[in-house]
Amino acid sequence: MKLRIGTRGSRLSVTQTESVVKDLKSKFPDIQFEVSVIKTTGDKILNDPLLKIKEKGIFEKEINKAVINGEVDFAVHSMKDIPVDLDQYIRLVAVPKRVSPHDVLLSNSCLKLSQLPKGTIIGTGSPRRTAQIHKVRPDIKVETIRGNVETRVEKLNKGEYDAIIVAEAGLLRLGLSDKIVERLSLEDFTPSAGQGAIAIVARADNKRVIDVLENTNHPASIAEVLAEKAFVQKIGGGCKVPMGAVAKARNTRISLLATILSPDGSAKIQSSKVGDINAPKDLGILVANDILSGEGEKILNSWRKFYE
Repeated sequence: MKLRIGTRGSRLSVTQTESVVKDLKSKFPDIQFEVSVIKTTGDKILNDPLLKIKEKGIFEKEINKAVINGEVDFAVHSMKDIPVDLDQYIRLVAVPKRVSPHDVLLSNSCLKLSQLPKGTIIGTGSPRRTAQIHKVRPDIKVETIRGNVETRVEKLNKGEYDAIIVAEAGLLRLGLSDKIVERLSLEDFTPSAGQGAIAIVARADNKRVIDVLENTNHPASIAEVLAEKAFVQKIGGGCKVPMGAVAKARNTRISLLATILSPDGSAKIQSSKVGDINAPKDLGILVANDILSGEGEKILNSWRKFYE
């Protein structure tokens, strides 16, 4: 049996795919695996800020299309790149054990966020992180940065930015954790839904492949991301909106912390609740409704005006 895998060509994407293959080979030594690198819209548009790209799923759509068309048997993605409204022919089959969901700060001065001088330039391509920075340090300047993890670190090293904020998971997987100056709190920097997790998807009707891939699934991790994604789907807005959600599953219970902010970070609403690990989507909807019942709708309106 031979299985073909679709993935992006960045070193992080390839590293994540290799970790999945290694796990599968340990369980199915007779299966052969062939990795196919597929260029996505997000890989082709390197200079424009993410806010200017109108398409959804810019880092996964082409890869999932290859899965649907049978060009590859399954795909490996960063979970945070997966839209909440997956194509009906695609199924999220497995989520391997998740690593840290935290954001981290890297700075040339080796100073923590609270210690950075007024006017410091921080690079990020994320509207969420931009709003969060403005909330905790309104005296700091935020500038757009694009590129993969290594490119961003290189730009920092060259002095194009004084500091950058990235996901800890990418640094861990690439062996770059020594660059971290500070792990940022989940309360101040609630991460993107699915951050730190890997998504393995296949055609919804491909039972032969699904039966193999399900062996890589980590139940607690998939419960966490399902709760987070349900929150995002209920709130609406996608990755261009300043919101974060992070869940933690322990035994039979699962907690979810979620945050939404106005684009400039001046307004912030946060909610945290606990639910049954067997009903993670219900928890995500519960937290979303809690936020929307307060000032959430007002912040939603500020998003709509900002992104029109």
